[in-house]
Amino acid sequence: RAQEASHPKQQGSCPSRTLLYEEVLYTILHRLGKPELTHVADPDELYTYVQKAFNMDPEEHDILLQRVKELEKPIFCLKATVKQARGILGKDVSGFSDPYCLLGIEEKTRDSSSSGGSRQENKKRSKAVVKNLLPEDQTHRTQIISQTLNPVWNETFILYVLDSDDDVETVRHKLGELTDLHGLKRIFKEARKDKGQDDFLGNVVLRLQDLHGRDDRWCRLEPRTETYPNRGHCHLQFLFMHKRRATSASKTQPSYTVHRHLLQQMVSYELLRHQVGSTSWNGELSKHASTILYLHATQKDISDFHQVMAHWLAYSKLYQNLEFDSSCLLHQITSIEYQWVEGRLRQEQNVELADSFQCLLAYGISLIRKYQIVFPLSAPNSTKKLQSLLRLLVQMCKMKAFRELCTETPDLQEMVTEALKRGGDMAYWCLPPQKKHCLFPSLFLLQTMEECGKALVTLLLEVNADLQRISGRHFSVPCSVSPLKKYVPKSLFSNRRSKRLRPSIAESYPSVILELTNYHQWFKEAIPKWLQKAYTIALERTQRAIQVDQLTPLGELNKHSTSTVDLSTCYAQMVKTWQQLDWPDPEEAFMIMVKFVEDICKIALMYCRLIKTRAEELSSKKHKEGEAANRLCVVVNNIEQLRMMILKLPSQLDWARLEQKTGAVIAPEQIQHTLHHQLQATVTCLNNEIRGVVQTLASKLHAGIARHIQELYTCSASRDPEDVSIGMPEQTIFSSLLELLWNHTLDMLKEAAKQQLGNLAYFKKLQCALKNLERCFHGEGCGLPEDTLHNATFTALEEELDLCSSTSRKLIQKYFSARIQQQASPEKYGAVTIKALYRHSEQKLRVEVLNAVNLLPLDSNGLSDPFIQLTLEPRHEFPEVMTRTTQCIKNNLHPLFDEVFEFLVPPKKCQQDGTCLLLTVFDYDTLGANDLEGEAFFPLCKVLGLSEDEEAINPSRVPQTRLSLTHPGTAGAEILKLLETRKGDKEAQAFVKLRRQRAKQSRETERQQEQQ
Repeated sequence: RAQEASHPKQQGSCPSRTLLYEEVLYTILHRLGKPELTHVADPDELYTYVQKAFNMDPEEHDILLQRVKELEKPIFCLKATVKQARGILGKDVSGFSDPYCLLGIEEKTRDSSSSGGSRQENKKRSKAVVKNLLPEDQTHRTQIISQTLNPVWNETFILYVLDSDDDVETVRHKLGELTDLHGLKRIFKEARKDKGQDDFLGNVVLRLQDLHGRDDRWCRLEPRTETYPNRGHCHLQFLFMHKRRATSASKTQPSYTVHRHLLQQMVSYELLRHQVGSTSWNGELSKHASTILYLHATQKDISDFHQVMAHWLAYSKLYQNLEFDSSCLLHQITSIEYQWVEGRLRQEQNVELADSFQCLLAYGISLIRKYQIVFPLSAPNSTKKLQSLLRLLVQMCKMKAFRELCTETPDLQEMVTEALKRGGDMAYWCLPPQKKHCLFPSLFLLQTMEECGKALVTLLLEVNADLQRISGRHFSVPCSVSPLKKYVPKSLFSNRRSKRLRPSIAESYPSVILELTNYHQWFKEAIPKWLQKAYTIALERTQRAIQVDQLTPLGELNKHSTSTVDLSTCYAQMVKTWQQLDWPDPEEAFMIMVKFVEDICKIALMYCRLIKTRAEELSSKKHKEGEAANRLCVVVNNIEQLRMMILKLPSQLDWARLEQKTGAVIAPEQIQHTLHHQLQATVTCLNNEIRGVVQTLASKLHAGIARHIQELYTCSASRDPEDVSIGMPEQTIFSSLLELLWNHTLDMLKEAAKQQLGNLAYFKKLQCALKNLERCFHGEGCGLPEDTLHNATFTALEEELDLCSSTSRKLIQKYFSARIQQQASPEKYGAVTIKALYRHSEQKLRVEVLNAVNLLPLDSNGLSDPFIQLTLEPRHEFPEVMTRTTQCIKNNLHPLFDEVFEFLVPPKKCQQDGTCLLLTVFDYDTLGANDLEGEAFFPLCKVLGLSEDEEAINPSRVPQTRLSLTHPGTAGAEILKLLETRKGDKEAQAFVKLRRQRAKQSRETERQQEQQ
């Protein structure tokens, strides 16, 4: 098929080709935005590339370029989208604000930039409010979001750039606050002070020359004064675009159509560059083609989905004319599937996309029909090519877009089966006449079984010859015909033998389809949203980590800063998400893995850009050369740490298992190309980033090194250089002083732990400080020994900080663990007998409550009216499991219940620490509150059947478990006090309230209070 394609030049010097070439030159000439790292920045290189791609003569190129330069310039626009803000100041008395945004582009005159007071003028202008700085007709304003500190706008504005060659324009973004009746006092106060001016919340100043063609960033809101330096952040998106382009193609054709033709031209050229081995082309465009397509899509404001659709239309059309691997189309199919929204396209675009599906399906079936010619088994890699084509067709027919646009959804399996049958017939009838006669003699002319046997041997010899040409192996065929006389009719045509095969086939292929078969298909629609959510959360956490990173090393052994730790946590969570997902379908699992790796690499590249920006931001505030150099060292270590994390992804994501799982449907070469090449490209970018930061670091250190050498040269000659070092004290004195310092440090940390009760973040910092101090005082064996460090004070402080730094849910789990340990106490308040069994097949916990014995008499008649309440604890682990209650047995201290309850719970929940079955025995009171007889805690991890084979357990022989009743006492009291200090945690307060209520219902508590 490669020989059928024509060079782009052969398409003639038609006007459409010339107009398309003018469009490309116009795009390069009027480029806007800072070039991306992976793009080509030199316009001459781009001109040279497009000249080759369109096969233009140098003279013709110069003429067209001059004609494009004479065209009118486009209107340069900045498409700004205000997404949201977070953590802004609350200016109302209610603690909230009513924020809105003002945006505008300021054109700074050249005279002001050259004046002597320009620096002071810039400082004043950067702190001014937009509506006081720009005319009203040049200012854009968002809607007011009432009473919030985290407003969401999602509003887009078009800002016109007056002079794109000016280096000093800035995009001004201001947040203001409009109070309402809830802040009446502030309105009057501000009206008297500022004549009713809205409160200022923050300011963002961006230079246009620092923005990329497409830019998405979180910007820090800068204050006018240092009274409230932390004013939150704002999420902005920018896009440099053109309006009123003067090219004929832009005037006469839709932007999407022009972009698709341009893409098709680029792909044709890229593919023909690999004409010698075109099947080895991996579908990736060169950086020159990627740069041009990126610029054109940006300037024409073509959406991501329309770009993917253009790729699909171009690649699918070229695939029917030029020969390359069909796996190149899988990426476009995946992107369309994840971004498909019904009703997004116009009617003509829907028709165009549906036609592309139908044409590719028909073309693929035609290739399968000619499989013996197109995919001959004797040719290398022909099987892999056929598998790749089938995989493409299967995935295309699974798409939502295909099912919605193609009204008659075909049965692909039936079509392929019919094509293979017709292909076999076509191959047979294409054989020479003598060969057909040799292979298939007329059975009507055969009179004896010996003649039939000869014909069968001849056929087997022909098949053996074909197989020998394919694999080089020889299959022996018996040449004697006489033994076949009795064997053929008895073995091949025996009804009894065929009947004996039927039971074995039925056993191998059961006809019953279980209800949970292919249950993963239920979640298929939600997979793209899950992946996008995981990416968004990881991206936001990484951005927040960089914003608070001070670029100081974590310790002597760890030279990277805090943001790499947070990034490592994000990566670990994404890896855990992949492991928990464990998608069974091999093809779809491979596409999900591609999405995961793509997101991880995008986060890595974004981290490099933001961490360098953070270093420049910190260095601009503190003008010490040494500190700036240290920060750059930390940046290098951070990127190196990130590079090591990226290299560990194949083992963490278990690519070897994925390759083994998808071996039957996806070739190893495609996994190597898609996953490993993408990972290697990211590692290469990280290496380039490291080299760039090191070069900057060298320039920073130059002045400092020169100064130190000068000081060494000018120092007093009478001073011995060895006198500079101070002698170390003896080891015994050093150890004694170090031990005293360690004990003093522990005392200080102990005092600090008594402050900020209920502040979880505060105690996490103390816990981290204790670990760092322990490592510092140990000094890798050069300091205090571990026995000296781990004294009683350290152990008690470590346990206290571990409790105080735990989340409320973790503390609740520890509380129940403490109550479970208390379960071993004697039967002072009686006991409860139960049977518990877990069934994996149903994921149900079956609890049989048998009886209770030796209960306390809580009624005036010397008896009780007991009933038992069953709950699964902690409640946050089982939020959907309802509380169960037995019947009430009147006037009895040894009630017999014999009631069965079932709870639907997954096995993983039962194996977590602190999870238990809580049996609360109450004495029913008609008028007042029910009295507490006692509580019993049964750990779920000890339930029979949870770790045993279900088939080996006899349900009628489940052993009885006798649980002693306990009352709220000292066990877990410290945890309850700690939870009570967390006033802002509703879940913690609700749990403490419930436990206090249980204590009030206990008469044992009343007796203890009376004794005290």
